[in-house]
Amino acid sequence: MRPGAAKTVRCAIYTRVSTDQGLEQDFNSLDAQYDASQAYIRSQAGWTLLRAKYDDGGFSGGNTDRPALQRLLEDVRGGKIDVVVVYKVDRLTRSLADFAKLVELFDQQNVSFVSVTQQFNTTTSMGRLTLNVLLSFAQFEREVTSERIRDKISASKRMGLWVGGMAPLGYDTKDRKITVNEAEAERVRTIFRGYLELGSLNLLMADLRTRGILTKVRTLKTGETVGGIPFTRGSLAHLLRNRFYIGGVAFKGEVLRGEQPTILDEDLFEAVQAKLNEQVNNHKAKWTKSEGLLIGRIFDDRGNRMSPSHARKGHLKYRYYLSAALLQGIGAHAGSVRRVAATAIETLVIKSVRDHLKPSEPIDDRSLINTHVARVQVQLDQLVIQLVEPPNTLAVPWRKTPTTRRREILLPEGIRPEQARPIRSETRARLVAAIARGRRWLDELVADPTANAESIAKRENCSARKINMTISLPFLAPDLVKAAIDGRLPHGMGVARLTDLPAEWSRQHQMLGLPSQ
Repeated sequence: MRPGAAKTVRCAIYTRVSTDQGLEQDFNSLDAQYDASQAYIRSQAGWTLLRAKYDDGGFSGGNTDRPALQRLLEDVRGGKIDVVVVYKVDRLTRSLADFAKLVELFDQQNVSFVSVTQQFNTTTSMGRLTLNVLLSFAQFEREVTSERIRDKISASKRMGLWVGGMAPLGYDTKDRKITVNEAEAERVRTIFRGYLELGSLNLLMADLRTRGILTKVRTLKTGETVGGIPFTRGSLAHLLRNRFYIGGVAFKGEVLRGEQPTILDEDLFEAVQAKLNEQVNNHKAKWTKSEGLLIGRIFDDRGNRMSPSHARKGHLKYRYYLSAALLQGIGAHAGSVRRVAATAIETLVIKSVRDHLKPSEPIDDRSLINTHVARVQVQLDQLVIQLVEPPNTLAVPWRKTPTTRRREILLPEGIRPEQARPIRSETRARLVAAIARGRRWLDELVADPTANAESIAKRENCSARKINMTISLPFLAPDLVKAAIDGRLPHGMGVARLTDLPAEWSRQHQMLGLPSQ
C-alpha cells in the first residue's frame, strides 16, 4: 500500500451508524462492521490492526463533526496510521465535498483508504473516480431521504398532527402526543393578562421577575436541564405571538389547525395581538421622529442594541443611548459600556465619517448617517463604525467621559492615587469651622489688648489649651486651607493633626508628608 514502508502496515477501522437505536444490544451494527473489517485486515499479509477504536454511534454521515472521526483524523495527521479501513465508503461520509477533503488529507499523509465490501485503492485515479461515483449515489440517497422526511412532516402538519420538537410553555409531550400542563398553562394566562394590564413588555418583564415566573424547564436526553430563567424581551414577544395557544400551527407562512387543546381564550389572544401591533406602529413612528441620529445603528460590544433615552434637569434635556439589556432588566448581559451621551457620540461618528469620505456635495448629518453608516459598535476604548461602502470599517479611538469627576486630593508621600481617600465630609466640616473660629479669636486678641486665651476660654466654656491650639490653625499654609475647604485633604487630616504646626509653610508640608506647592 505504501512503497518503501517498513515491515508492517498499521490499520485503523472506522465504523459509523446514523441512529443510536439498537446500540445497547450485545451485537449491534457497529460490531458487525468492525468484525468484517477485522477479518479483511487478517487476510492481508503484513497488515496489523491498531488497538484504538473509532466508533461513531448515532451520528449522520452528512458532515464530519463526529468525535471518533475527528480522533481518527488527528491520528492520521500524527503519522500513526497507514490504512483506514471501513465496511462501506458511506460509513466514512455521504458528502462529496467532505470526501474530497478527506482523500486530500490521506494523500498528504500517504495514507490509503480501503472499503471492505467495495474494493478501492485511492492512490489511483480510477479508484478515486469510482469512489466519487459511489459517493454521488450515497449523497443522492441522503437527499432523497431528507425530502421524504420533510414531505411526511408537511403532510402531518396539514392534518394537524404533532410531529415533535420543543413543546411551548403550557404543554408537555408524552408518547408523541401533546397534553396541557395545567400549572404552566396558568402561567401563560397570567402573562397574557399581565401584558394587557401593563401595556409594555419592559414593565411585564419586571413584573414577572417580581412574581418569580420563569421560562419552561426542559430535560435533555443527557439528564441535564435547560430553561427556568427570567424572560427576556425576545422570548416574551415570541410567547405573546404564539398562535399555538389557541389551537393554531404555523407552517410555511400558513396557520393550520392543530390537534393540541387550547389554553387561551381567543378574545384575550386577539386583544394582545392588537396591543402588540399598536406598540409596533407607535415604536416605528417614534423612531422616525426621534432626535437620535444613530437609532437602530448603535450597539454595545455584546451585540445589544442601544436605544435612545433622555433626562431633564430644569429646562435642559440630556440625551443618551442605553443598552437594551438595561431596559430589559438584565444588566449582567450588557456590554462594557452601558450608557453613552448621545450628542458626544453622534458628533464623533459624523466627524469621523465626513473626514473619511470627504463628500464632494453638501449633505446634512442625518442623511450622512442614513446613507453611509451601517452600524456603530461602542467598545471600551474605541468606536467601530461599519460603512455601507468599502472600506467597510473605521476604528475611532474613544473613551467614555466619567459621569462623576474624581476628586483630586493632595497625595501623601508613598501613597498611590488609587489607594488615597479624601477627608470625610464630617471631618472637613469640623476643620473648616475650627479654622474660622481660630481666625475670629486671633482677630480678637489683636484688636483687644485686654483679651487673652483664658478670657476667651471662660466665655467659650472650654480650656485655654484648646483656644491656643485652635488659634494655630489660621497660620496654616494657604494651599492647605484651600484644600480643606475643597475637601481635597487626604483621609485623617483633621483638626487634631493640623493644630500646632510650625509657622514655616514648607515645614508644615514636610511634617504632614504632603508635597509642597
